[in-house]
Amino acid sequence: MKKFTVAILLALGLHGAALAGFPEGANAYNARNYALALKEITPLARAGNPEAQHLLGLMYYMGRGVTRDYKQAFAWHLKAAQQGKADAQYVVGAMYYTGNAVPLDQKLAVNWFRRAAEQGHAEAQHALGLMYRYHVAGVPGDPVIAYMLWNLAAASGNHNAVGQRAAIAKTMTQEQIEEAQALSRTWKVGTPLPMQSKTGGG
Repeated sequence: MKKFTVAILLALGLHGAALAGFPEGANAYNARNYALALKEITPLARAGNPEAQHLLGLMYYMGRGVTRDYKQAFAWHLKAAQQGKADAQYVVGAMYYTGNAVPLDQKLAVNWFRRAAEQGHAEAQHALGLMYRYHVAGVPGDPVIAYMLWNLAAASGNHNAVGQRAAIAKTMTQEQIEEAQALSRTWKVGTPLPMQSKTGGG
């Protein structure tokens, strides 16, 4: 359980680079000119731009260019998440899971992780896979779904998922692995992820 929380917290630091649509603010942020980034993105965030809201949320989360403020971080990420920004949905899920600045609510965490994972968000897929693997947060234990999610996350470059998938494969039957592989092949980004498998439930 502790490892799972640490994995989520580590992944929170990895979402500063892939930003598009507001070049000046993003470039300033990536160049660590946080004062300029704040000046450029704040009006965009207030105007409802989900990319800017996510970036502003990160700045509050990390204390970059502003005093660290998890409540503000959550508020900006939630605005972006509600507009479908997968990175923000992942962060909102992580904050609910750890009870950071919001009441701990694992059901809501799962909901937000699932929404991001269904958009192809690798870290959210990895997190959701851990929940299926270790039967936490009300998610049923299902190694097939965990393997499928880690397969998807690994295909998007999540290295942690590669190791998790290899480890769980040692505990699975050939039939379970084949089902997981088939689920991975047929699933499409933007469609619901399966809630349970045929061979992995128990």
